[in-house]
Amino acid sequence: MSQSALTEAAAQPTLNQLFADLHAHRVATMDPAQLQINIDQRRELVETADSAAFVRPGDRLVGEVLLDVEGGTLHLGALLARGPVVLVFFRFATCPACNIALPYYQRHLEPGLRALGAQLVAVSPQVPERLVDIKRRHDLTFTVASDRDNALARRLGIVFTANAASQASQLAKGTSLGEVTGTGTWELPMPTVVVLGRDGVVRYADVSPDWLVRTEPGPVLDAVRAVVAEDRSSRAAE
Repeated sequence: MSQSALTEAAAQPTLNQLFADLHAHRVATMDPAQLQINIDQRRELVETADSAAFVRPGDRLVGEVLLDVEGGTLHLGALLARGPVVLVFFRFATCPACNIALPYYQRHLEPGLRALGAQLVAVSPQVPERLVDIKRRHDLTFTVASDRDNALARRLGIVFTANAASQASQLAKGTSLGEVTGTGTWELPMPTVVVLGRDGVVRYADVSPDWLVRTEPGPVLDAVRAVVAEDRSSRAAE
């Protein structure tokens, strides 16, 4: 990489800097009581999440099925047959933080994954006909998929239920999380990134109970590079 390219890359804000900007904007513009509900929910998740149940390296996923927002089903085994897979779990199509994260991954993660022969799949429990909006809004080139009933997220130990204050706040506005997602529940996945080798074994996993803290592209790319190097070494030894 040239010096000018390195300088330009260094000048780019990190994903979590963008989230800090979002929070600062909310502090300046949001109703204080509503903001506090948001802050308290995120803090509660950090303090109470059962990290022992989270997906971790060494776990194995192969037979899972997701729903492509563009139609049809995605069989994880078929994706893995083509190369490593990176699963990015997010909340829903109108989540402000998700509308920062997914375009950021489009710019700063997907090109590197594609060059390594890996596939990026963004996953949410929201029903496909609503979830597709985020893909179209940002012209995302990677796959966006629906995890029906949070089935895969539940297996990975990353599902949470919105607390009572968050539920009451939404209901007071005349809506509910279940209506927004089409799931009829108050459940969502914690933002999570999982890197799978072609054998379906988890090589890297990062779970963030606080949805305003998410995985930066660098560690994900490093994990995929390690998977690719391992595959090459295995083939050379055959």
